[in-house]
Amino acid sequence: MNKLLKEISLPVFNELEKFNDVFRNAIRSETKIVDLIARYILRQKSKKIRPLLVFLSSKLVGDITDKSFRAATLIEILHTATLIHDDVVDDAKTRRGFLSINAVWKNKASVLMGDYLLAKGLMIAVKNQDYDVLEAISDTVKKMSEGELLQIHKTRKLDVDEETYFKIISKKTASLFETCCSAGAMSSTNNPSHIQKLKEFGLNLGIAFQIKDDIMDYVGEKKILGKPLLADLKEKKITLPLIYSLNKVGKKDTSKIIKIIKNEKKITKVKQILDFVKENNGIEYSIEMTKKYSKKAKECLNDFPDSQIKKSFEKLIDFVVTRVS
Repeated sequence: MNKLLKEISLPVFNELEKFNDVFRNAIRSETKIVDLIARYILRQKSKKIRPLLVFLSSKLVGDITDKSFRAATLIEILHTATLIHDDVVDDAKTRRGFLSINAVWKNKASVLMGDYLLAKGLMIAVKNQDYDVLEAISDTVKKMSEGELLQIHKTRKLDVDEETYFKIISKKTASLFETCCSAGAMSSTNNPSHIQKLKEFGLNLGIAFQIKDDIMDYVGEKKILGKPLLADLKEKKITLPLIYSLNKVGKKDTSKIIKIIKNEKKITKVKQILDFVKENNGIEYSIEMTKKYSKKAKECLNDFPDSQIKKSFEKLIDFVVTRVS
């Protein structure tokens, strides 16, 4: 885990350690093949940003409860299921340094494993009557699906504008951050104002997180993960640095760049596109937008008294802006 992220996690360190066991037990199965895949998933270590958001949100407005653990488990199960399904859709061969589930067990087993996880999450919520959290998470699944389908539709046409881009990332990425914070708050308070503020915090943090991720596709930090430059663009995903750059030039230059993306299956003219984005300040603009949404996230915390938890949230915003992987 990143050093700054460890520091951020300190106020809820014990809960995150306990969460590892709770999550492990939640996805286990008596069916051998399902349990085998579940254990394989557990080997793929994540940063645990989403459970961290749940626990920090719970502690900011009250105490971490059993419901907080269930909310964190439901969200991590949902996130894991969507990653498995995404790997099938994208025909991805690796995930977090491991072979993807679909690369090992093929697509049919991967889709069914994702379905199994979603069902396990629903069972946990219904069994414990956590209907408010279940409603929030169900709404998130709907939004994530809408965002993914909108991106697929726009990828075919290669006509993503800035408004559509923000709509996609708000649904695909930020909605899950939003739910982490609102569900965490729901698990320890009934104060609607606090729940709403944390929901807005999560949304803005999630938008900043995704813009930063899209910037890294252009500036080379993803090489740390062994991922090549313009990996997203090679899948014909047009993101903010390029959208802004295309808006700065005339139809002739726009058509030229779109033609490269459309016709080059592997986009061999990487340098030409990188130079185009840099020359038209696409990176700088995207960095400014990351800062804008980070600032909006910090403003959502103004109503809460100073505390170690609030400091962790503020450091988490800084982590999102400065991270390199």
